[in-house]
Amino acid sequence: MSSSEIQKTRVINELQGFIRKLLQDPRILDQALEIARRHVPEGNSQEVMARIANEISDTTSIHIPEDPEEHSEADRLFLELLREVVNEEQALY
Repeated sequence: MSSSEIQKTRVINELQGFIRKLLQDPRILDQALEIARRHVPEGNSQEVMARIANEISDTTSIHIPEDPEEHSEADRLFLELLREVVNEEQALY
């Protein structure tokens, strides 16, 4: 297996674990979106994304490292999707 394939497998496994947590406790998604709604208007800097990640880690069973440099690809994907969903919601109003 190449390092690219290993990386993809790792991301898929991490995303599967994350989705499993969401299915076990659907409130996580509502909480994460509410947190993102509060912070996304502040911008999309690494600092803002770190605040979102930290608050999600503090209030749900999802753990995202405090330091953005330690975020996995799956962490970054999740945070980016939250930001996109909130931006799309705001565009509808």
